Amino acid sequence: MRSHGGDYLSAVAGSEIVAKGDPSTGLALERRPRTDFPTYIGPATHLAEERARLTTLTWEHFDARMLGATIGAELTGIDLTVELPQAAIDAIAAALAAYKVVFFRGQPFTPERHVAFARRFGDLEVHPFIPPNTEQPELVRFEKGADVTGYENQWHHDVTWRECPSRATVLRAVQVPEVGGDTLFADMHAAYDVLAPETKAELDGLDVVHDFVQAFGRNVPEDRMADMREQYPEMVHPAVCTHEVTGRPYLYLNRTFVDRFAGWTREESCELLDRLCRMADTPEYQCRFHWEQDSVAFWDNRAVQHLACSDYWPEVRIMERASVVGERPRR
Repeated sequence: MRSHGGDYLSAVAGSEIVAKGDPSTGLALERRPRTDFPTYIGPATHLAEERARLTTLTWEHFDARMLGATIGAELTGIDLTVELPQAAIDAIAAALAAYKVVFFRGQPFTPERHVAFARRFGDLEVHPFIPPNTEQPELVRFEKGADVTGYENQWHHDVTWRECPSRATVLRAVQVPEVGGDTLFADMHAAYDVLAPETKAELDGLDVVHDFVQAFGRNVPEDRMADMREQYPEMVHPAVCTHEVTGRPYLYLNRTFVDRFAGWTREESCELLDRLCRMADTPEYQCRFHWEQDSVAFWDNRAVQHLACSDYWPEVRIMERASVVGERPRR
């Protein structure tokens, strides 16, 4: 046996070890695009300031445990099933603006209580293309099982085909599988912030055409399509919007509802659209929530995109959603 550890390892491995340090030594301390694939690699150092800010936050009406670097927190010590004082509602709204999505466990809402809680944050919308809870038309009901499977496993903001898309969403788990069916959320502020200056310049002033037909057209009876198209025409929103509360820019496009960039053809749009939509795939910008019965997620539909994992078939997953009407997205 050789006495020098390095010589011994080289002999065992059958090759010379030339490494002097971690392979990342000397590389730039920033996330950067690859030249051969439409992806980014490297440390997400641009998250550090926001992550540090969030770790200093304290709350009077609940405790918060962060789930991701800049997105997601589980709030404990508060009961949403009772009528809360306005100060507590204001604190939840502030936490939502900070963490972008907040989670609660053990909240056995009735449908009426679900709607009442959501309505504390604004008027609620009624979805024209998804059946509601039979008692409350403001509650969209997603009921999956062996015969109805999940197709929400694509990153998206909700109802971007509306002139005034949802500002926020309150989603409750009615029945969930023990394994699978998680929901992921992605910080679209972080996704925009990392873009190269030339990409940001390309997006400056660029608008996007959103259309309900891509996702819901097959659910509309043929004799009603003209009426629905009149009520919900193609809608144009900026590709990059400014958040009405925080003033921060965020990416506002998705594969589910976006047809093309305004003034471009579908074919001309696909490469850039795909490249930008891939930003939500980045784990560093995400948090993931595992549902239990009566868990609640409350997210900012502008600041985040979400994806519901469809990995539980043929198990049953039933969710109900109330959505708060927002303002028209602005540049």
